Amino acid sequence: METIVASIWSSFRRVPPAAIPAMMDCILAATAVSPSSLFSDLANEFPNLIKVIEQESEMVESEWRNCVLTYVAALSHFLKKSGTHHMHTFVWKVWIPLLKLTHTFDYELFNEVTSLFLDVIIGTDSWEVLEETVVPLMLRSIGQSMGVLKNAELAIYNWSDHTIFEGSIDKELSSKSFDNSRRKLTEKYIPTDFSVSNSYDFPLSMSCNTLTLTLDAALRNKHEGVVPGSTSTNGSQAILFAGNMLWDLCNLSLQMLSQSFEHRSSAIKFLLPFIFKSFVYNHSFQVAAPGTPRVLTRKEFFMKIWNCCKLLFSLGSLERRDAYDILSLYLSSSSTDEPEDVSGREEINELKSDQGFWDEIKRGLLDKENSVRKHSLYILKTTLTLSNEGKCFSGVLEEVADESGSESRMIGKKGRWADKEAQSLGVGKICNQNESNFTGWHRWEAFFFLYEMLEEYGTHLVEAAWNHQIMLWLRSLFSSESSINSVNEELYRNQMGTADQIFQWLAILWERGFCHDNPQVRCLVMQSFLAVEWENYGGCLKLVPKDFIIGPLIRGLNDPVHHKEFGVKEVYSSSIIKAAARFMCQYASYMKERQHVSFLIDLSSVPKSHSFGRAGLICLVECIASAACGNSRHNYHDINEFIHATDGILVESAPNSCQIDRADLLDVLRFVLECGKQHFNPKYRLRVCEKILAAAASMMTGSDVPLEILFHFISGVPREYTDHGGSLRYAVQKWLRGPNMQLLKAIDGFPSNFISNQHPLDSSLFTYDDEELEAWGSEAKRWARVLFLVAEGREHFDPVLKFIQDQGDEVCKQKNYSELVAVKFLILISSLVEELQVIQERTAICRVTKKMDRELVRSLVDNPSFTEESIIFDKFAVVLFSFLEELVSFAKLSCSVFWSGVITEDMMLPSSIRGKLGGPSQRRLSSSLCTSVVEAITCIKTLAYVMRWCEQFRTDVLTNSAQTFLWKFCWKTITTPAPKSEVEAEICLASYEACAYALKDLGFVFSPLSLNLVTSTNKSFPSETDGKSMLDVFVSAFIYNIDNVIDGGQLARTRRAVLINSKWSCLESLLSLPNYALRNGVHRITCKSFFSDTTVTRIFGDLVGSLENAGEVSILPMLRSVRFIMELFHSKEMDLSISSSSGVTIEMMWLLVRSSWILHINCNKRRVAPIAALLSSLLHYSVFGQGHMHESNNVPGPLKWFVEKILEEGTKSPRTIRLAALHLCGLWLAYPNTLKYYIKELKLLTFYGSVAFDEDFEAELAENCDARTEISVLSRSLDPELVDVFINTELYARVSVAVLFSKLADMAGLEESTNRKEENISIIASGKMFLLELLDCVVNDKDLSKELYKKYSAIHRRKVRAWQMICSLSRFVDLSIVEQVTSCLHTSIYRNNLPSVRQYLETFAIYIYLKFPSLVDQQLVPVLRNYEMRPQALSSYVFIAANVILHAKNETQFGHLDELLPPIVPLMTSHHHTLRGFTQILVYQVLQKLLDSNSSAASMSLERRCFMDLRYYLAHNSDCAR
Repeated sequence: METIVASIWSSFRRVPPAAIPAMMDCILAATAVSPSSLFSDLANEFPNLIKVIEQESEMVESEWRNCVLTYVAALSHFLKKSGTHHMHTFVWKVWIPLLKLTHTFDYELFNEVTSLFLDVIIGTDSWEVLEETVVPLMLRSIGQSMGVLKNAELAIYNWSDHTIFEGSIDKELSSKSFDNSRRKLTEKYIPTDFSVSNSYDFPLSMSCNTLTLTLDAALRNKHEGVVPGSTSTNGSQAILFAGNMLWDLCNLSLQMLSQSFEHRSSAIKFLLPFIFKSFVYNHSFQVAAPGTPRVLTRKEFFMKIWNCCKLLFSLGSLERRDAYDILSLYLSSSSTDEPEDVSGREEINELKSDQGFWDEIKRGLLDKENSVRKHSLYILKTTLTLSNEGKCFSGVLEEVADESGSESRMIGKKGRWADKEAQSLGVGKICNQNESNFTGWHRWEAFFFLYEMLEEYGTHLVEAAWNHQIMLWLRSLFSSESSINSVNEELYRNQMGTADQIFQWLAILWERGFCHDNPQVRCLVMQSFLAVEWENYGGCLKLVPKDFIIGPLIRGLNDPVHHKEFGVKEVYSSSIIKAAARFMCQYASYMKERQHVSFLIDLSSVPKSHSFGRAGLICLVECIASAACGNSRHNYHDINEFIHATDGILVESAPNSCQIDRADLLDVLRFVLECGKQHFNPKYRLRVCEKILAAAASMMTGSDVPLEILFHFISGVPREYTDHGGSLRYAVQKWLRGPNMQLLKAIDGFPSNFISNQHPLDSSLFTYDDEELEAWGSEAKRWARVLFLVAEGREHFDPVLKFIQDQGDEVCKQKNYSELVAVKFLILISSLVEELQVIQERTAICRVTKKMDRELVRSLVDNPSFTEESIIFDKFAVVLFSFLEELVSFAKLSCSVFWSGVITEDMMLPSSIRGKLGGPSQRRLSSSLCTSVVEAITCIKTLAYVMRWCEQFRTDVLTNSAQTFLWKFCWKTITTPAPKSEVEAEICLASYEACAYALKDLGFVFSPLSLNLVTSTNKSFPSETDGKSMLDVFVSAFIYNIDNVIDGGQLARTRRAVLINSKWSCLESLLSLPNYALRNGVHRITCKSFFSDTTVTRIFGDLVGSLENAGEVSILPMLRSVRFIMELFHSKEMDLSISSSSGVTIEMMWLLVRSSWILHINCNKRRVAPIAALLSSLLHYSVFGQGHMHESNNVPGPLKWFVEKILEEGTKSPRTIRLAALHLCGLWLAYPNTLKYYIKELKLLTFYGSVAFDEDFEAELAENCDARTEISVLSRSLDPELVDVFINTELYARVSVAVLFSKLADMAGLEESTNRKEENISIIASGKMFLLELLDCVVNDKDLSKELYKKYSAIHRRKVRAWQMICSLSRFVDLSIVEQVTSCLHTSIYRNNLPSVRQYLETFAIYIYLKFPSLVDQQLVPVLRNYEMRPQALSSYVFIAANVILHAKNETQFGHLDELLPPIVPLMTSHHHTLRGFTQILVYQVLQKLLDSNSSAASMSLERRCFMDLRYYLAHNSDCAR
């Protein structure tokens, strides 16, 4: 027996599996051995098979695969011979272990092995073996992978270990035999995740595949095993097995679809295809379920699948994609193609009756994933069964196609080719339909044709078919000739039966076109949509879905590809924008008022969920304005006629019927305004504001909405457009005032409502903090702005003035008023004064610049700011002055909290402070104390504002008393002893904050009288006659005391930063006093004596030591203080009678620039004000003219070091380098002797190029007062007109340098001056030095000397910039350097360069030879006779020579003609066509100008007659003329 088995085993590698049955039969016949014994012996050889698999790498692949297959085939054959009593042994000992091993290596081998075993099952009808072993084992493996440890209640096959091994014949095989046989292979061949918990856990894909193969085998046996005429069949067991197994697999697949992605994928890939296939011919199965028998039907299972799909649709993108896969799988396997399949049609009809199905199909058709769109389209087509039913209409289609064939031949070449392409796809006939036959089925055919066309990338089909089909669709909507052409037409009218439904599907096509991958297709679809003449299609326009317009259409209009002409020549519009606005106007004209407002709210809310580009936002606001204006904006006569014919769609609603909606509308319009602020181009922002204001004015008046909403909206409009001189001021005023000035009444009532709003029952318990104070202040400022926009004459201010006058005395005296009312009143007053100051400043600017449009001035002639502002200002001053004394008294009372001394150490801080992390710094005081402190600060701030305003119109005892109080308050603050606790420190901090407000406004009104008040109110101040610096004591005490508070350690870190900021704000105000005093009439000598040398030096050292660690908010005050210190040093240095100071030394300057540079690199470089302040403070005019500050002993000085650093950093910051160029060029013009130190920096500015625009820069100048102030302090611009044009472009740096040297040349008088001053000599030397440096650079630089470079490359741009600057420096060429210049010039001309570079070389050369005529004969003539030169260089020299002849002075012109024309003429016959044509043109120009055509031929010489004929030939020959 062993010999037989060994022989059989050795043959397994070479014998094919198909020959095994015959071979085994021969062995059985020859040896008389029983099949049972041979099976047992071969089964014991399984370890040898394991060795074969182990040695797989040493064998040919086909050998070990054949060995496995023949081994299994032999065992299977013996099983068929011996019966089923060895079946369990085979399953547990061979087949299951082998399945795991083969599946690991080869999926195909796994299927073949499984098929061999299933053939045995079919042949022996041993389905009970699978029921007892394989099926429960695989189900258990899948169940455990899902975490289902127990059987489902309705499961037929149990999953427990006991039931699996219960039917095993050999109980020893249950676990140990399998484990022992595979232990050696587990580590090498079985992945670890397969055997983590149990030896019988199979991979998920393997379990599913095994089950599906088993089910398929049972179904095949069921259909193949039926014997006709017999009541008992050998397939009956297979039928029962298949039904039971199908029941469990259906339940299992439903569970798997709700699990992870891996389980869903396995269910979709393995289980569902075979389950659906099972239902193809049998729509129901009998199932032996626990309890009563059940029937499993296809319809029942499909509805469960559909419910599962609906759940998947509501989840993520992966789940939705799987749901579409499941539906496609079901529909592809169903038998709905057959007419007798009634059950299948019922399921499809139930599916179509579910609106959720259509919604998901529409979503899928618009999905971003291509696979999802294809599945959705397939599902839709299959559901409609279009392919078969279309045969009913083929005759009509062909007939129509034949009739319209002549029309097809008339289209253009591209159209005919596209039509032919469509015919090749089988859908071209749809292009030729007419509306009379455009029924429901035709619409679906057209829909699929257009949709599939959009799935292609090309444009030819869209160009040929899109417009025709869309127009045909629209014309057919209300056509009376449209009728049902088939008994099945109602089927196709499903979801395509009504106009609303049709437009839903049209919207899908349009949306798909708007997001197409091909930009040309997107343009074609958008143009087609907006080109529809909706007035020709009845009321179709109102059927366009609102969601489509607000969503896909607006997002599509945001695509830049539609707006190619947008922004050209600062025209912010396009043809698409105009068409979209026209469409919106038509669409909105069909709406009732409430619908209209709701639509505008939804349309204006789109930016909240979708970001817009420049063109997209303009398009949106145009659409909003057009939709808001409706018919009044566009003259659409046809639409108006249609509106009157409709059934009362447009009716006038009752007044104020939708006030809440209008408030919501105005609020979202404000959001659109805020979106416009992200784009900082002034004209662009103006366009956005114009349209939004037009929309608001069309929908409501100012009195239709609550004041709060209106105030917020107006605050969203940039002030430069609504203040005096603003382009939108008149439009805003007209809208707000309305016909009857109704809004003014509400505005007049605001103050009383404001101060009494939310008035608590017990005012003593009411507290507030800085955040609430800021909110109230913002509200009051918004009111003040609107008040001065609405008020038209002086009488309109009377109610507000009366309220202030009536309430002022009583509030300040605290008669029957709480602290809350008082502080709100003070906020109201300060907001009014701030607005008055802004109006005053803007009015002054408008009068100075005189840039206002005449029509605008005429419309504003009645405005207070132009004819009555002085009266209005004075009236406010009188009212404020009336309670100034009471306000001072109230301030004294409020400020007592700073020095009361009644402070408890254990005050409980509010929970909002104790539990707060991050955010703005808050006062660490109890609520009641915080309220008192905030009230005191507000009182000082308001008093300072009022005092400053009143001082402009009246100076008397009351204003003096206010100044006196404020100075005393400041003095008392800075002389208060250092705090000993945190609470005292917080109160001290608050007093310094109030002091900062006071000093700021005291500086504005500082006058000789103020000086007397300061010295007379406090004996500590020295008088002018004492010979001491009058403010030394004040400043010294201030610095000493505030430093003690800062360093005392009582304040928290964040609070200490606030105090430091107050310190520098106060110090800035104190240092600015000499400037204000000088402006207000104080003698210059007195102003210079305000501070001693010691104090100024001390402040300078304090500033330098603090700059490195300065906070963001302290940067500007500190840098301004530096600038004031530099001015003080300069003034003292210039007047030795009051000071012996030597000014700023180089050591001091080194300390300043190094600490300032550390500050700069740590701060926000994108802000204009800090950069400008840094430049004006360090590069100060007082030190820039000193040579040792720039260079000493060939070592860079502090200023040169700083300039190098700032320009190096500017190469990465366009804003920095532009501001640096602005300031430096002004300083270089003022101090030309410093230019020689900065040749390298000038070259850097010349070659600089970066982003084209910095719109943020203009926005900061428009909105940030600090930025405007600091820009104005920079050195005066060389040319204000050029600054306006170029400051916001990358050209500005090199334009500034070019203008600088042009003005320097004018200053030096290069053309006529011979007696040159020392300054002129330095200018000329610097100009020549810079010119030679640039020429050396273009000749010898590695990049600039290259001859091969691409157009618009970095090298190309740098070459152009270099030669542009060289041309601007040509005036500095003189006899001393002309040889060097021409040498470099000839080298550059000889090299290959692009025409845009050569034009500058030629221009420079022409200027040189015109300036130095003697060089023509010495250099130019020999060069022109060098005929071996490159044709490109010769062309340049011919151009230079021709222009020298044409533009030379009269005394040298004919001499140049005699010298230059002879060597040029031969070049007219050059073989090089470019050189030849170029020479002919130039010679013609010379002869045309210099030869007199009126001379007679007899008086002319032979040479002259030759030239005359040559000129005639060049002028009239067709080739030359061309």
